[in-house]
Amino acid sequence: MRPAHVCLAVLVAAVWGVNFVVIEVGLDHFPPLLFSALRFLVAALPAVFFVGRPKVAWKWVVGVGLVLGVAKFGLLFIGMDAGMPAGLSSLVLQIQAVFTALFAFVALGERPGRVRALGMLIALAGIAVAAVDEGETGPLAAFALLIGAAACWGVSNVLTRKASPPDALNFMVWVSTVPVLPLLGLSLLWEGPSRDLAALRSLDWTGAGIIVYVAWITTVFGFGAWGYLLRRHPASTVAPFSLLVPVFGMSGAALVLGESVSGLRWCAAALLVGGVALTSFSKAGGGVSRSGTAAATGTPDPAQGAPAAAPRPRTTASRTPSTASRPSSPR
Repeated sequence: MRPAHVCLAVLVAAVWGVNFVVIEVGLDHFPPLLFSALRFLVAALPAVFFVGRPKVAWKWVVGVGLVLGVAKFGLLFIGMDAGMPAGLSSLVLQIQAVFTALFAFVALGERPGRVRALGMLIALAGIAVAAVDEGETGPLAAFALLIGAAACWGVSNVLTRKASPPDALNFMVWVSTVPVLPLLGLSLLWEGPSRDLAALRSLDWTGAGIIVYVAWITTVFGFGAWGYLLRRHPASTVAPFSLLVPVFGMSGAALVLGESVSGLRWCAAALLVGGVALTSFSKAGGGVSRSGTAAATGTPDPAQGAPAAAPRPRTTASRTPSTASRPSSPR
């Protein structure tokens, strides 16, 4: 890759890693489901009027939109709102590569091979270590929600692989149109109209900037730049840069939010990133498999996806707001 392209790949990984910090700050301004709905609304509009018609069948747009947008990001935002730290969230979501390999085996008949199977075991060991660490300091229920989000991401990767969109940006913009109404409906039912209205009425420049970052920077710019790189280089060359996402996520959370990184968490990070690398980029007989690259090129975003915030401890499973702009989390 040219140096400029290497810099662009690192920049995208940094944008996606910092996105977890921005989400954490954004959850002080919006209920999680409303926040996710606003993120997709701004990502879709006005971009949907400029990217042209969808280049794949509508069933793939709707399917990925529901699984990725509603299920994956809904669980991610709720899990982080319930107490899952931003840095650890950026790490745990990488287990999506293992889920992708498993679901690809079940749905597509793609056998993982010995090296990939070893990578899956190593990554699962990393998740176990992370669970032990989180069990000592935070809520395991929120941790479980992040595992569920990673599983949904794996399903969406398999659906995306089946769809094979020729234009990643076009596909993501149209996918972003699907979750808006379901997420708004779920927000009204679960979080309540009063919480949603209070958050919207108290919207300030910080809140607006957060929405712009998670929608335009992580989604429109991130997917557009990633697709640009994939059109010019083999996926096996571009995909490894996604492993930098938890590095930026954990570092950003430590610097901006004051999150501590224990020895167990560093051990979990080493196991998980190493296992994901083997899972994503290996197959029986060596080389890179198509499903492996599909797993690795899925965004660690999005979420898929920052104004600085004062560090605050994460010792409880719920948020206790002090102003109208920090509505209480759902129980």
